[in-house]
Formats: sequence, structure tokens, C-alpha cells
Amino acid sequence: MNFKKLVSKYLPAVPVALVLGQMFFSPSCANTTQAPTGGKKDTIPPVIVGLSPLPGAVNVPTHKAQIRITFDEYVQVKDAKSIYLSPPQEKTPKYKMSGKTLIVYFEEDLDPDKTYTLDLTNAIADNNEGNMYPGYTLTFSTGENIDSMVVTGTVRDCNTLQPIKGATVMLYKDLADSAVFLHRPDAAVKTDEWGFFSLRNVADTLYRLYAVMDEGSNNIYDPDNDKVAFIDTVFRPTMVVSDTLPELLKYDMKDTANCMARRSEHELYMFREKPSKQLIVNKERVGIRTAYITFMAPNAQIDSIWVRNVPSNKLILQFNPQRDSLEIWINDRARRQPDTLHAFVDYLKTDTLGKLVPFTEHVRLANGEVISQMRNMRRNVKHEDTTCVVKITAESERVEQYGFEFEFKYPLIYESFDSLSLISINPRQQEEAMKFKVTRDSTNLRKYTLMPEDKLMTGYEYKLKVPWRKFRDVNGFYNDSSEVKVSLPKDDKLSLLTVPLTGVHHTYIVDLLNEKRDRVLRSYNINSDCTLNFPYLKAGKYSIRITEDKNGNGLVETGSLLEHRQPEKVKFYTLRDGSYVLEVLEATELEQNIDIAKLFED
Repeated sequence: MNFKKLVSKYLPAVPVALVLGQMFFSPSCANTTQAPTGGKKDTIPPVIVGLSPLPGAVNVPTHKAQIRITFDEYVQVKDAKSIYLSPPQEKTPKYKMSGKTLIVYFEEDLDPDKTYTLDLTNAIADNNEGNMYPGYTLTFSTGENIDSMVVTGTVRDCNTLQPIKGATVMLYKDLADSAVFLHRPDAAVKTDEWGFFSLRNVADTLYRLYAVMDEGSNNIYDPDNDKVAFIDTVFRPTMVVSDTLPELLKYDMKDTANCMARRSEHELYMFREKPSKQLIVNKERVGIRTAYITFMAPNAQIDSIWVRNVPSNKLILQFNPQRDSLEIWINDRARRQPDTLHAFVDYLKTDTLGKLVPFTEHVRLANGEVISQMRNMRRNVKHEDTTCVVKITAESERVEQYGFEFEFKYPLIYESFDSLSLISINPRQQEEAMKFKVTRDSTNLRKYTLMPEDKLMTGYEYKLKVPWRKFRDVNGFYNDSSEVKVSLPKDDKLSLLTVPLTGVHHTYIVDLLNEKRDRVLRSYNINSDCTLNFPYLKAGKYSIRITEDKNGNGLVETGSLLEHRQPEKVKFYTLRDGSYVLEVLEATELEQNIDIAKLFED
């Protein structure tokens, strides 16, 4: 068993000439053709003991070709999609088991004079314990020679910079922009858990490089369903295949040192393109005076919209920031609204030739469930059904930056923010009125922010009083009275992160994220050198994300494949050790200086 452990540790990277010539062995375990009768649990994956054709074989038949891989124990295919042939065919490889031998076959002929690789990573496990076979790539050719070049890289999400597992990375000799839309690539491979890929044994020629989340599993880019990444330029491989090349070895994905040491020649940032077609894809009546219309692509260009029997001055319309969803409210309580609203939308719609042309679409807004709810509402009226509903948010850790946030369920037709009172209460319980200012959100007419004009103090309590009947919505309902109290955090264990920013030449979005980078905790938009404060942080790990917002619209713009436009750049503040994670200890004041110009200089 000591010998087997030695084999399992070192043989993945060593040619076993006495057995299979150029073949690499994977970690091994004892033969388990019979159920174990006792002893330690088998934790060592299977080992390949036979291959046909051998690695590096040439002149492999193109018709009815089969790959036979024999293991030292009985195995099972855990994931058939992980048996991956490059270049891929229209039909995926098929397989069958014969004893301990996996037979991979193809339903269509291989191309002549071409180098192929068959990858088994994450496909095979042993029968008894389910130990995963770490992977093996077999290279063979239907011609006289084996291609010898390698292309490596990493695929990341364009917003989080997290590595993307399972993306299909594709090389094209066809340098036309349309190639990735029309036919399968000349070489392809899947990314691992680190987002890393190595396209091995490819020809020494010029290529374009793409990565696709291939939802249709057809090895062709579908812009309506797939995410995509690409590099801007045509390139030629420079790395040559070698038996000891670290980028070609199979590693345990938990082996951080070896996985991170692999050379990544290309960085690809994956995004979802804006849909290329513009049309109305959804509409719904969600209330007596409320409906919405959704468009396929953002930035819908509407010339006009009108609703039958509703005066234009009685319509309230609002697009979302991406301009692909339009909310409609009818500010007309004098007349009963019909079960079906007839809206007519004049907008630019994509025609059969793919061009945007003026079009008037008749949109019927009716919903039996909503109508039924309306009728039931009249019989079972709840208090909130006859009230101007508003949600007021004031969080102790965020109130200095975000103030008191108001969000009304429906648009207002009357408001009196001047009648609100904001009171500070000091530690001796003495009250004092505070001045404040109110602004309406530029992207949501139902949202408002109330900001105190004076600096908030630790140890003070702040009380916002909202009197009765000071707001009225499109339904004609008034608000209830309410009161919101908030205080700055008093916990001595909380910390302050200060971030002086220099080299700011246009607009950037600065976000403080949690450790997993999946939630924004604080956010700023900046357009000049400044110092940002992130107070009241609990001990933990954080990341600072900075997004280049060149058009200053406050949105992260996606890329375009045909326009050769990458998504807006995203960078993370990086520590000296290369980590994106910033650890904040209890009760500390931490300062991190960031030169944005230097951060984005590449």
C-alpha cells in the first residue's frame, strides 16, 4: 500500500514508458473487483492500465473510430458531458462499458488529417466508493502528425472577477467575426474550478479566442441564451506541448499552490450581451390602475404611448434604468377602469431583416387573476388596500450615507414632506428639531431620500415623524402616521475603513463587498480625487470593487462581440499577496490608499 500511495502522489506527472509509452498514469488504488471484506475505506481513484489507440497515435481511422480505456477496477461514468472531444463534433461522444474498459465511440466520422484530444476530467469514478478519477487527456491524429502548440488562460465573471467553471473555451482559425455564431471551433476545452483552461495540441497558426457558457451544448454561440467572453486581437500560440508542462498536468483542485502557479496567457471576462432584437416580450395588468410592459432589449426607443379612453395627462410612465421595462399607472379615479386596458405603443421594433423600424403595437392588458382579486378586494377590504403604503428604511450603519429612504407602493399625486419632523434626542433626552432635505430618485419616481443637514452624532437618537394624510397616491389613498427611530452604532468593536482615492480622471463606481463578492454593502459614485469612509464595519473580510463608468450613467455597461467592445472594466483593490480580500479586525481604523489610474493602467 505504501507503494500505491507513492504512485498516487507522483505518477500523474510521469510518463510510464514500460506500460503505455507516452501515457500519464492517475492516482491508483487496490483492485476492487470484489466487495471489500474489511479494512480501511478505499479512497484512491482508479488507474488506467490500457489504452487504444496509444497517446500520440497517428493515422487513426476516421470511420467508426473507437477509444478504449481500461482501468484497474470497475468504473462508472458519472457525467457523460465531461467526456469531451476537441475539436467537437455536431454529436457528442457516446460510450459503453465492457468489463473494466470504457469504450468511447463517435456517431459521425472524424475529419482527416486532424489532431484530436479526448478529455475525461470529472467524468469517471470507481464503482464501489465513487472515488472520482482526476482526469486524463488522450491526444491522437487522423493524419501523419500531432499538432504541438498550447494556449492557456482564465475565464472570469466581468463583474465579480470570480473564476467561471464549466465555460467552453473555443479557438477559431476562421478569423471572421461571424465564425463563433455559425460553426463549431477548431479546438475547445472546458474550464476547471479555477476558471483555468489549457487548449493543448493545437496547430501553429493564427486564431481568435472565445469563451461561452454553452447552454445549448452545441459548441456554437447563441447570443440570446449564452454568456460570452473574447480577446480583442488575433494571436498565434507561443507555448509548446511538453510532458512536464505544469499547465497540462491534472491537479487536485484543492491544491491551491499548484493550481495558482499555472501560467495563464489570456484573461477573458464573461458577460451577457444585450439582446440584438427589440420587441415587446411580456405585459401584465397587476392592479386596477397599474400595468407593465417588458421589452427584449434595453434602451427601448418609444415615440409615444396612449391607452384607449384614458387622457394622456392621466398617464404616469416610468422606465427602469436599463429602459427595458415600462411601468404604467393611470391617475384617473373619476372613471371605472375596464377589465381590459388597450394600450398602443409606438416604438422602434426589429423587423424580419434585423432593422429597427417604427411600429405601433396594440397591447391588451388583462388578467383574469387580477380581475378576480379586484372583485374579491371589494368584498374583503383590508386596511392596506385603502392606504397609501410607504416603506421607510433607516439603518444605523448606513444612515449617514443613505439617510431615511422612502419607497411608496404607488406614485404620489400629492406630497408634503415639509410637514415631516426630524428630531435629535441627546443622551440627556433633550430634543431638538433638525433641518433636512428631500430628493426624489432619478430612476424611480416612487423613491425619495430624506437627508439630515446636520452631522449625526454617536449617542444621539434620531426620530422621524410622518403625520397622517400627508401623502396621497394615484389610487386616492392617504398615508397612515408613522415614526422611525435610528441611532448610530455604539458598539466599540466596530471599525472604520478609510479609502483615499487618487488618479480619478472620470466617473467610477466604488463598492464595498462582502467576502464572497456577491453582495454590495456600501456604494459611492465618484468623479474626482476624494476620501471615502466606510464606518461601523464588523470584524470580517471585505473586498473593494471599482468599476470604470466612462459614460457616467451609474450602470455597468455590458460588452458587444461584433463591435469588439469589452464590458466596462472592473478592478478589485489587491493586496501585496495578490488577494482581493481585505481583513478588518475589531475596533480598528484602517486606511487603504488606492491610485485608480495605476490600478486601471493595463
